[in-house]
Amino acid sequence: MGRINQVIIFLSLFIVYLLMHANPGYGIRLIEVQPLFEVRDQLNQPSDVAVSKDGRIYVVDGVNNKVRIYDQGGRLVSSFGSAGAKSSQLRFPLGIDLDSSGNIYVADAGNHRVQIFSPQGDFIAKMDIPRGKIKPADPTDVAVDQTLQRCYVVDNDNHRILVYDLANLELIRTIGTPGSEKRNFNYPFLMALDKDSYLYVVEVINTRVQVLNPEGLFVNFIGAWGVEQGEFYRPKGVALDKHNRVYVSDSYLGVIQVFDASGNFYAALGDPRTKKVKKFKTPVGLFIDRLNRLYVVEMRANKVSVFRLE
Repeated sequence: MGRINQVIIFLSLFIVYLLMHANPGYGIRLIEVQPLFEVRDQLNQPSDVAVSKDGRIYVVDGVNNKVRIYDQGGRLVSSFGSAGAKSSQLRFPLGIDLDSSGNIYVADAGNHRVQIFSPQGDFIAKMDIPRGKIKPADPTDVAVDQTLQRCYVVDNDNHRILVYDLANLELIRTIGTPGSEKRNFNYPFLMALDKDSYLYVVEVINTRVQVLNPEGLFVNFIGAWGVEQGEFYRPKGVALDKHNRVYVSDSYLGVIQVFDASGNFYAALGDPRTKKVKKFKTPVGLFIDRLNRLYVVEMRANKVSVFRLE
């Protein structure tokens, strides 16, 4: 196995080199991103980001057991959370989402729950996630669908998605079992909803994004294992733009690939200065706001990079 792992690592690094030096002439379409600013203040291995209608930026600062709030220019406004298991306390939170009123939903992984806060960070409610058949619940992300009045929760360690009624916060059903087939999951991590309430779930170990319709039925797989365009080594984050194109971060290769609505490879994000594939440092959570700005959480760089999409 040692020899196989060495070969895999070599191939990965070789492809990374090719991606770094690629340009459109070599057949890789690029979507150029214009850098706007970076959010860095006090972050320690952030994991996810969400942006409100008025431009406030909410970043999960999990190592510090906080959510930090920044203005639309990236300046720190406030934060909430502290280490612990009481209401409003957090233990290694990972994922985040907002509803249309600006309320904040946080996947409080270490406490096996989702907590809901006001836009200012005041505690509202919590959902204790039930233990799975394999391990205690490990909620790594949450997605709010107000059109259908649902709240989706990823349970990473138990390879499933839980669907809650948004009105009463009661469990409606559970989707998924461990495996690699349709409606199977293998360490799902972050997710996103499109404008038609289709759910896009990143599976880290299955190295793909699985798409489910509003009824929870299988629609499509995006990507597969590999280190070439259209493939993933360690996918982590996902976001959708106004054209329903799907952006997926690969934390190991350090690139962000874009797929069309049918799941076909469309492009890679490119640097307008070098005309090459843009490299990120451990990209994880992604978000695209109403102004067509892309937010990339770079975990190991302890920052969120913000770009204008062309």
